[in-house]
Amino acid sequence: MIEVNHISKEFVSPKKYPGLKGAVRGLFSNEKIVKTAVDDISFTIDKGEIVGYIGSNGAGKSTTIKMMTGILNPTKGSCKVEGIDPSKNRRENAQNIGVVFGQRTQLWWDLPLSESFTILKEIYNVSDQEFQSQMAFLNRVLALQDFFDRPVRTLSLGQRMRADLGAALLHNPKVLYLDEPTIGLDLVVKDNIREAIREINEKYQTTVILTTHDIGDIEELCSRIIIIDQGKKIYDGSLARLKDTYGSRRTVSMEIKQPEKAKEFQLARALGVREEDCTATVDQESGTLNVSFDRHKLQVPQILGAVMEHMEIKDVRIQETELAQIVKEIYNHGMGGEEK
Repeated sequence: MIEVNHISKEFVSPKKYPGLKGAVRGLFSNEKIVKTAVDDISFTIDKGEIVGYIGSNGAGKSTTIKMMTGILNPTKGSCKVEGIDPSKNRRENAQNIGVVFGQRTQLWWDLPLSESFTILKEIYNVSDQEFQSQMAFLNRVLALQDFFDRPVRTLSLGQRMRADLGAALLHNPKVLYLDEPTIGLDLVVKDNIREAIREINEKYQTTVILTTHDIGDIEELCSRIIIIDQGKKIYDGSLARLKDTYGSRRTVSMEIKQPEKAKEFQLARALGVREEDCTATVDQESGTLNVSFDRHKLQVPQILGAVMEHMEIKDVRIQETELAQIVKEIYNHGMGGEEK
């Protein structure tokens, strides 16, 4: 459905100089600053996939989306959406895509929502029969009928996001681009929108590209994620592989009968490993021994066996590394500059 081949985008701007003299100098200077927002990115996305496209602020996510939608022309490389070059055939491409920006709306602010949908129906040449069928589906999954006759400016944030999603889907696009679709929404509305996206994907096999900082969106919706950093792709694969490769830390919490015994217990020495591979802390108030360990070097039964030789365990709880923590570490430290 989508083919991105070695795409790059550079922005060229005049060099700025400080102060009044600098402003005058700038009038006569030809010096330019080149900023590479997207740097040689390639990937393919199949029909019906829901892909999370994530990265820290300024990583190049929105620039890539704008090139895939035809808003920007790539400096180098090529992009095809359903066989169409978005930058050369913008009108034809627009018939195949829907776009939702969490910070902006495509609806007419002072018109009732129903009028906005009527205008979009004409723009996309949606027949009366298709319009009625699609509106019945959108009303069911997004409950638009609750505020369909109200002006857009009177809608709450959650209602507006549902309306924007419905507007993007009115012409039943093959590809849906979602940029922070649940930003600022409460938990109930978030769940409703996620469920709507899932159902739309299942019913129509709509390909969904999701950019978000909400890890909940990624975990709930995406089977695959692409991570970019400073304009470069650094990861493209499944959530499971990301967790398996980079979520090496695990925590096992043991409620013990005599927590005072755990204070002097040196678990790493008992297991014959380094301290950084197995760190133990004791919460005296709850009587819990928390052990963080590298699951590539130790297994839970080994830890439990070593602890049970010295004290009695009443209960055990195992925690995997959360995806949010993995992504945070990648944003902070990258992957050694190497694409995975």
